[in-house]
Amino acid sequence: MSDSKTRRARLTLAALGILVVGALVGGGVTAATLLGGDDKPPAGATPPPSTSSGSSPSQSRDALTGRTPESARRFVLEKPSGQKNGLSTGFSEGPVGAVSTAVYFWEEFAFLDDQKARQQLEAIVSPDSPGYVDEQVSGVRKLREGVGLPPSGGAPAGITFTTTVNAVRVTSVGSKVIQVWMNYDRYATKENGDLDGEPFKDQDVGLILKWQNGAWRITNEAKYKGSYPAAYFPDSNVSYRAGWRQVQHAG
Repeated sequence: MSDSKTRRARLTLAALGILVVGALVGGGVTAATLLGGDDKPPAGATPPPSTSSGSSPSQSRDALTGRTPESARRFVLEKPSGQKNGLSTGFSEGPVGAVSTAVYFWEEFAFLDDQKARQQLEAIVSPDSPGYVDEQVSGVRKLREGVGLPPSGGAPAGITFTTTVNAVRVTSVGSKVIQVWMNYDRYATKENGDLDGEPFKDQDVGLILKWQNGAWRITNEAKYKGSYPAAYFPDSNVSYRAGWRQVQHAG
């Protein structure tokens, strides 16, 4: 990749901090500000060790605090059963299906292509969130302008971006309404296949999804109140207690 393309890739990655994420999470909160914490376990999380076998509560707490996202069992995502409108589809109605929907969407989201982003968003955003798609597409176009691209178009020639979700934190915020926080990295790939040396790493984004019309849909309805978890660190027992679990795509 030429120096100019490398520079553009890095500028694009740096600009992501003010991207469409801000609207998606309702404030663009990054890991650096997620220090308050919310220690409620996520739906489906491994429960604390039982004390019925004679162990004391303090022993159980000690066992729990020794766990970290790195050492705990990973959250295994469902396999999608199909592809439509640029997104993986066919996830189940339960919490695992909601998390899988969120992760696949975020890894596939065309954050630099306003036309493809609109197609994806129109397919996944709830009809109960009017104006939401237009807000997100506007954010994509502003991002493009911020890195020197025309407001409408695809990704820069010679640069491929890859998003990888590292961990999730899931909580229920209503009947068949689930909040999914994701920690992710985003990389720019050079024409020769090498990754750029300055990726956009350890970022957090939260989505609220509800089961509607046979699929999980993203919503920004004000009646659904999410929470802000402690920051994700793979070797932190605080992150584990906050509900963060590393993810694994089904083989």
